[in-house]
Amino acid sequence: MTLVSGWGRFPVVDSEVLRPRSFEAVGAAVAVTGSVARGNGRAYGDAAIGAVRTIGMTGFDRVRWFDPATGRIRLEAGVLLSDLIDTFGPRGFLPFVVPGTRFVSVGGAIAADVHGKNHHGEGGFGRYVDSILLRTGAGETTEISREQNSDAFFATVGGMGLTGIILEATMRLRPVETGWIRERVISASDLDAAMRALEASESATYSVAWIDCVARGRDLGRSLIYLGEHARADELTEDADRFPIGKNPHLAVPFDLPSMTLNRLSVRAFNELYYRMGARRAGGDHVVSLYPYFFPLDSIADWNRIYGRRGFLQHQCVIPEAGARATLGEILDRVSKRGDASFLAVLKKLSHGDGLLSFPLPGYTLALDFPMKGDILNFLDEIDRLVVAASGRLYLAKDARQSRATFEAGYPALSRFNAIRRSLDPAKNIRSRLSQRLFDEV
Repeated sequence: MTLVSGWGRFPVVDSEVLRPRSFEAVGAAVAVTGSVARGNGRAYGDAAIGAVRTIGMTGFDRVRWFDPATGRIRLEAGVLLSDLIDTFGPRGFLPFVVPGTRFVSVGGAIAADVHGKNHHGEGGFGRYVDSILLRTGAGETTEISREQNSDAFFATVGGMGLTGIILEATMRLRPVETGWIRERVISASDLDAAMRALEASESATYSVAWIDCVARGRDLGRSLIYLGEHARADELTEDADRFPIGKNPHLAVPFDLPSMTLNRLSVRAFNELYYRMGARRAGGDHVVSLYPYFFPLDSIADWNRIYGRRGFLQHQCVIPEAGARATLGEILDRVSKRGDASFLAVLKKLSHGDGLLSFPLPGYTLALDFPMKGDILNFLDEIDRLVVAASGRLYLAKDARQSRATFEAGYPALSRFNAIRRSLDPAKNIRSRLSQRLFDEV
């Protein structure tokens, strides 16, 4: 047995870890009750930890074929988005959707139906997946798509790996001229101004707001909004490479920092500096590499160690538009009074999700990190009640502790998903720590 955790490093649990080298070996591994696939381990909580056995898929990292005329590609589930970007970006193609890190596998991105800074206009990762080769818990290997086995397809997109093991996928890439982003920064003095700016910027391809989560009073929710468009070749300087190379992180957190490192004073000082520096850049357009725009934390290896040995929790909720201002304001007020939330708090607009259990719905999503200490579990239970009262829900790929009641209140398609899951896995072989906590029979 091996101690395994998600990116948040909580919980840490025992699991048998297998790294099969053939699809046949994957099938044999899944025949044991309590198995689930794991990509690159970037789900924050317990979604990619098997109840008994965890099946590592990063060894399946081959591209089967690519059509440069259409941007369609067939690839194995263990291919990382970082490799996809570095290989096909210089050829003029990028994924349509990327999350906040490029170090996630294609299989994991499908299972979580990850969303990016463009969800408000272009949807999530699953929207650009045409078909999936799935190994079910019943031992069958089957191709699923919107037209073929569509129930299984829409349960697998966003289904957190609980319909089977994703082996391969066919998806579409976006044609681009360069690997640069034309960025505009907007400074917002409070939450109302930030939400107005995001509303007014719905025509932008990419939009995201960093929120100062310790600001209080009239500054509550002050933000920096980052808008982005893919830069054309004629917008680059003559000496700029058309596609910058993705570099390995040049900074690293070499050890677990003491729990006292992130406190009210340190977070407040960082946020004040970050806001002031960002506000100086507000107004004009700037051309920046795609890497810092989409993946700001990827430049620091093992940044999760900043939160100390006990790890951290990310709370990411989405609130429907109608109740978003009041609920988000109440959440930020409570967080600012605590003073120990993250230095990277994110607010985005979302549209409809595609999968039965896809996280997005039309509204606003707020993501906050908290060190795993003190009464944080009780505090987040209180925040959950605000989310449920506003008809919102939590993101399963980031969750490590929500209650079953909170989960069931937020996902109205759960009963349909469970029925499809049972049809694909009648022996109940596919089980994760997350499914034990939220899905499976008690």
